[in-house]
Amino acid sequence: MTTRILILNGHPDPAHKGLCHALADAYAAGARDGGHEVRRLDIAALQFGFVQSQAEFERGDAPADIAAAQEAIKWAGHVVVIFPLWLGDMPARLKAFFEQALRPGFAFAYKPSGIPDMFLKGRSARIVVTMGMPGFIYRWYFRAHGLKNLKRNILRFVGFSPVRDTVLGSVASRSKQEIARWFDDMAALGRRAA
Repeated sequence: MTTRILILNGHPDPAHKGLCHALADAYAAGARDGGHEVRRLDIAALQFGFVQSQAEFERGDAPADIAAAQEAIKWAGHVVVIFPLWLGDMPARLKAFFEQALRPGFAFAYKPSGIPDMFLKGRSARIVVTMGMPGFIYRWYFRAHGLKNLKRNILRFVGFSPVRDTVLGSVASRSKQEIARWFDDMAALGRRAA
């Protein structure tokens, strides 16, 4: 069964073609090998600013690159978000992307009950986070709060389910063989659209 997959490379540096970029490449290659349709957005290449007010968030016009990203999100049945952990969370530019893209009217609608109408139901997601600390320290000591925020308070809030994750820790001390296994794992996930 063919799945339409959108890969969001959330690394904010447009000149950096490091691990996040390579993981996105590996996932995309695996997905294409599995017969899936793939689109990719590198957040660093998009032109948009930060949302400055509640009025802008709720009623403002999305910048052109964000409007195109919204079309890609609507198109996708599965979204992969890859980013480096910065100060315990996603980089600010990636958070700004979600604030711009997942606005009321596109991603959800407020209801008097407080439970939103979720407009992005029927889509699944995979979050891939890279970090310098060991992954188990991030999960168990720091409670993975940045990852949980993205899963529960952003993606699930607008209807994504299931939302799975991959935590890749101690990136600076990994051997070439270990990194190569990560690329193999990403390709395997891509083939399964998982």
